[in-house]
Amino acid sequence: MADGRIGARRLSLDALEARLRQDFALLNLPPANWVPPRPDGALDVLVLGAGMLGITAGFTLQRLGILRHRLLDAAPAGQEGPWVTYARMQTLRSPKHLVGPAQDIPALTFRAWHTAQFGEAGWQALGKIPRPLWMDYLIWLRRVLALPVTNEIRATRIGPGPGGLIAVETDREGTLLARHVVLATGRDGLGGPRWPDWAPATPGPRIRHSRDAVDFAALAGQVVAVVGASASAVDNAAMALEAGAAEVHLLVRRPALPVLNRFKSMVHAGFTHGLPGLDDAGRLAVLQAAFEGSVAPPRESVLRLVRHAGFRLHLATPVRAVAEDAAGVTLHLPGGTLRAAMLILGTGFAIDLARRPELAPVAPHVRLWSDAWAAAGRPAAQLGEFATYPHLGPGFELTERTPGTAPWLARLHAFNIGAMASLGLVSGDIPGVGDGGRRLGEAIARALFLEDRAAHLAAIRAYAEPELLGDEIPPAALAVA
Repeated sequence: MADGRIGARRLSLDALEARLRQDFALLNLPPANWVPPRPDGALDVLVLGAGMLGITAGFTLQRLGILRHRLLDAAPAGQEGPWVTYARMQTLRSPKHLVGPAQDIPALTFRAWHTAQFGEAGWQALGKIPRPLWMDYLIWLRRVLALPVTNEIRATRIGPGPGGLIAVETDREGTLLARHVVLATGRDGLGGPRWPDWAPATPGPRIRHSRDAVDFAALAGQVVAVVGASASAVDNAAMALEAGAAEVHLLVRRPALPVLNRFKSMVHAGFTHGLPGLDDAGRLAVLQAAFEGSVAPPRESVLRLVRHAGFRLHLATPVRAVAEDAAGVTLHLPGGTLRAAMLILGTGFAIDLARRPELAPVAPHVRLWSDAWAAAGRPAAQLGEFATYPHLGPGFELTERTPGTAPWLARLHAFNIGAMASLGLVSGDIPGVGDGGRRLGEAIARALFLEDRAAHLAAIRAYAEPELLGDEIPPAALAVA
């Protein structure tokens, strides 16, 4: 019976893919490549990252006829992004109906993919999307779009190349040259895990960030401490309890858990298209209003915790210091000490280009929000964590800290969470990623065309396919003067 259901699902998916091929044919997708080839063989676009953001970028380039592009990802195939690695929620936060990377192609949507396999009744019964199922969908997207992805290859250095190109050194293919490079690198692509100042700079195996691999099975019967009130902190605490931890202590600095997620009020076209039109002060005011009071973890994530008798919530409990030894960690808290076998830091990510080895050569040249704020005569303290975000142009391009010193930065596009301060919610989460992809692709198409304007003008002048062949008008129709 199970084999029959699997076979029926495959047949239904085959029908969806046939429909998709027909839609692409009707829409003339992908169109012919229009970008003149370069004699040096450089790629037109190199996309670093082949998760949700990379797929979105690749699909957009494909739709625009920019076909000399590649996607590189350090992860093995099927493990790109966080979905089956360090993401530990049971379901996505976003509602199931959001279109995301499918943009405006109905047959590419998650709903079409899910309904093809589980029927309309299955769609109606679905609540939020199970996290592994979303990864399955992204794998399908990559396959049906036939995106040029190379896995298990890492960029080790990015910098200026010959002739105004970007040079990307890799660990497997040497140096690749590209006219534009897209950093579709997700949450930690412009920095890394945020590390509290009370934690050791080089921790041992008993201290982990939520970004790290954690052997939850080894925590069965143990006491675990988790720091933070974020969604990732709550999810890691729940994973430990579900793996059989005897107690999990969630340590929160605030006197109460945050209760609002104001970003939900920003999921509409006004914010998507209007936020970049605000000046810096206006954009900052919007983002700081969204973050005011912090962002609440999802209700279902908190309920996942309280099912377990071993859950302990500590409010108004900042960690003063921590000492790690071979058997565990000792946390120094306002009311005393807590001994745990493992400490997990749900402290989020920091934007700091210099922390990324591949971006370290780039970092000194990049204009940050702190630079723009100082130039306007405003105190840097007003920026908070946004001080270290790159101050991007309208097409996600990096800009120069000192004008004229690094013009090649305009060919580097930060299509990741680091774009939030400049362009809003269009390159981090599912709701706006399709709009962000279009904005990115159109900016690159414009830049490529302008750079090749002489070749396009020459091609127009050299165009020699006649529309009229000379035999259209019969002699009898010619008037005699």
